Amino acid sequence: MTHAIRWIAVVALLTAGTAEAADFDGSKKLICAPVKAMDCAEGVECVSGTPQDLGAPTFIRIDFDRKEVAGTQRTTKIREFDKSATQVLLQGVEAGLGWTIAINSGTGRMHATMAGLEGAIILSGSCTTL
Repeated sequence: MTHAIRWIAVVALLTAGTAEAADFDGSKKLICAPVKAMDCAEGVECVSGTPQDLGAPTFIRIDFDRKEVAGTQRTTKIREFDKSATQVLLQGVEAGLGWTIAINSGTGRMHATMAGLEGAIILSGSCTTL
């Protein structure tokens, strides 16, 4: 399952200064970098590590205009987009797995999940504008 997440690269780029809330509201392209990861399979304890340890890409690009999420290996379509006062939610399906990315619209903090019948992978990090 960890090989299936190579297309998603999610977020923790530290930037100088403060970002405006509009930077993370779905109006600008983002690049995200995962810094923490967990791989949870049915019947075994979850494994923690870096995204690289679990086969996740180093960066994830999000293009809201094209409705795409791109990692180092794959690009996938955003099927669902939901925006509230506090977060942006993206959802899709790739390689038989469902994925969700939640981005804090004020800070750019991000959490991403991929889930299938065999388990789930959870990534966390931060996004910044491109």
